[in-house]
Amino acid sequence: MVDIKKSDADWRKEADLSEEEFQICRQKGTERAFSGRYWDEKTPGTYRCRCCGEALFDSETKYDSGSGWPSFYQPLSQEGIAEHRDTTHAMVRTEVTCARCGSHLGHVFPDGPKPTGLRYCINSASLTLEER
Repeated sequence: MVDIKKSDADWRKEADLSEEEFQICRQKGTERAFSGRYWDEKTPGTYRCRCCGEALFDSETKYDSGSGWPSFYQPLSQEGIAEHRDTTHAMVRTEVTCARCGSHLGHVFPDGPKPTGLRYCINSASLTLEER
């Protein structure tokens, strides 16, 4: 298990995060739509947490939501992610974090395709693609 109580300096050093990755992963930021490296990625593989390497999503469940962020209709396992109520920006949303290290991934919305009807809208900066 990764220690989620690491200091900011520890996360920057141990995970080798860029400033943008740190701001998104550890401070709950969001990258601009259509700017992340994976929003239009088609390569088969497993998407892992940028901070701890936990396997989170499979490319088989990735789809083009038109939102400008990588979107998946389900995670690899429900145990790999955690969901939290997010009331920032005068909205009520469901934040998604890595269950292993607490890294902010994005949000989940109830407007995705079958079979789940969910859209996990995830920041590219929160992910690393392990190609098959």
